This record gives sequence, C-alpha cells and structure tokens, in this order.
Amino acid sequence: MNILVIETTGGVASVALVCPEKIIAEFSVNNSLTHSQTLMPMINQMLTSAAFDKADIALIAASEGPGSFTGLRIGAAAAKGLAFGLGLKIVPVSTLDALAYNAFTWEGAVVPIMDARRDQVYTALYNCTRGKIARESEYLVCGADEIIDAAHKTGKKAMFLGDGAIVHREKIIARGFSVAPNALLLQRAASVGAIALEIAHKAAVDANKFEPFYIRPSQAERLASGEHD
Repeated sequence: MNILVIETTGGVASVALVCPEKIIAEFSVNNSLTHSQTLMPMINQMLTSAAFDKADIALIAASEGPGSFTGLRIGAAAAKGLAFGLGLKIVPVSTLDALAYNAFTWEGAVVPIMDARRDQVYTALYNCTRGKIARESEYLVCGADEIIDAAHKTGKKAMFLGDGAIVHREKIIARGFSVAPNALLLQRAASVGAIALEIAHKAAVDANKFEPFYIRPSQAERLASGEHD
C-alpha cells in the first residue's frame, strides 16, 4: 500500500511517499515561499525523482491540523484535488500526533507545541515509553506556561517540539526540559505517513468528507461573532 502524504500545517511544506516497508521519498521546504507556490511542484518533482506513477498510489494522507488556517486550507485543497482526480480516499492524521511521533525514541513526556498566535499554542501531552507514544490529554489551545506546567506535573523529563518550542525555548529550558534538535523539531510528512499506515484501515474517508481540524474559529469567524483579540 503506497500512500502520498501532504503536510502544510506550519511553516514547513513537506510531502512524502511511504509504504509499509520504507519511506520511498520525502521532500521538505522551509523558506519564505507560500505553500500554494511550492506544494504541487514538490509533489510532481518527488514523483518524478522516485520514478513513481500516480496510478500506483493507494491512498492520500493529509495532516489535518491544528495549525495555520491558510496552510490547512491549502493542504486540504491539494489532498482533495488529488483524491478526486485519482479516485482515492484520504487518511486524516492529527498534526500534533505526527509531530509527537518525531520523538518516538524519547523516554518520558513528549510535548508538541505549535504557535497559535495571540500568546497561545496548539498542544497535547504525550508519554513515550519504549518507542510507543500515547496521548494523555485532549488537543488543546492554551498558553505556553499552562502546558509547561502540565509537563512539570507529570514528574517526567520532557521533550518539546514544534515552532512554539522555538518561540518559548528559554521558558522550556529554564524548567529543565529539552527542545528537540532541528532534524526532529518541525513537521515531517514521513511522520504523518507512518501514522497513516497504522490507521488507514479504519480512518480513511471519502474526499468530500475530509475537513481540516482547526480547534478554534478562524479570525474572520471570531470577528463576525464580535470577538476581538
């Protein structure tokens, strides 16, 4: 089963081809270009470089969020377009679950934090033991101090990942916790693909049923409801 994977929930645009035996290919770009400029050329270049035919793709996997509202919409549109065009289903994968997967060799608490602006982060608390990661909280949008305190209460050593860990690095280190190295710090399509391979049999949905997971309303929705920053 070959899965084409799309990850556009943060500053990194990442795509991958995965199967149960290996990562066939993975392309990632972290630059100033928008995902709308880079995503489809990256997919086409990856398929060409891997000498891979679209007809051999069995499923599309997409990082469903939370994350950048614009990035989520771009990724969802690309995933749906490919799925409709190829007659395939989509496997939605939590962005936070996939980010936590980057640290699967860690022993202790794993805390992905994504910058949600407005002095908040998207996050969840995980525990990693012997290569097995289990989520131990709901998906949250909260202040960075709140999730750092929650990690402290576990009594375990903790590794923080995500662009929020860059923003709040000093606070994290001051509490005695670790920040993931650059190779593991940000979103990777290959990690999304690893989870997709595990859950595809139960999680795959028709393309018209795939929707991004935002956690909170968009700025436009907040303003329309009368909420202000």
